[in-house]
Amino acid sequence: MARPRKPLLSREKIVDTARALVDAEGLAALSTRRLAAELGVSGPSLYNHFRTKDQLLEAVADSVSARVDLSMFEDGRPWRTALHDWAVSYRAALTEHPNIVPVLAQGPGRRPAGLRLADAVFGAMTAAGWPAAQATSIGALMRYFVMGSALGSFAGGFVDDEAAYDPADYPHLGQAHLLADRQEKVDERAFEAGLQALLDGLAVQFAALGGGGDVVAGNVDTPAGNGS
Repeated sequence: MARPRKPLLSREKIVDTARALVDAEGLAALSTRRLAAELGVSGPSLYNHFRTKDQLLEAVADSVSARVDLSMFEDGRPWRTALHDWAVSYRAALTEHPNIVPVLAQGPGRRPAGLRLADAVFGAMTAAGWPAAQATSIGALMRYFVMGSALGSFAGGFVDDEAAYDPADYPHLGQAHLLADRQEKVDERAFEAGLQALLDGLAVQFAALGGGGDVVAGNVDTPAGNGS
């Protein structure tokens, strides 16, 4: 029998299939046996690409990080605009793949895309004039905020049964049964409100450092400020 022109398996195909499985059924559904069945191959053939399940999970997590746009840190946008646009792209990637967020929340480890993400944010903030310590804090707080927003839905946590909100017990929840049906709009509006409040606070801190409100991310000619 002639050998196939292309290998039956590739690293990319394995990661894509594993990510789809995690998206559909959660982290607990991912196993070597289940993934091999989804791919139509024998389990041992996966070990040519990933020796352990943890290695595979790391690759799946990094494939999600790789979907986050980083161009805003390179094209001349002010640091505040760059942070806003990056946070929106970051949240979009995570909300599309929420089941992998617990793995991403552990930090970038050795994952290349995750490290590029951290490097881009820190580098842009220090170049715009933030001292290194504050730039580190900004990267951390943005990660907390974005990941927290992707882990669950506030609006989706309310049932759509009006009877569940007896006005005698909950006098201010007369419209709560409508939230689930408007989940995406409510959650996006809440994210944007929180993001703007966070950026407003950072702008006050930056002004106190003597920085201008429109300093461009990546502008290495901007004074870096004092302290670390």
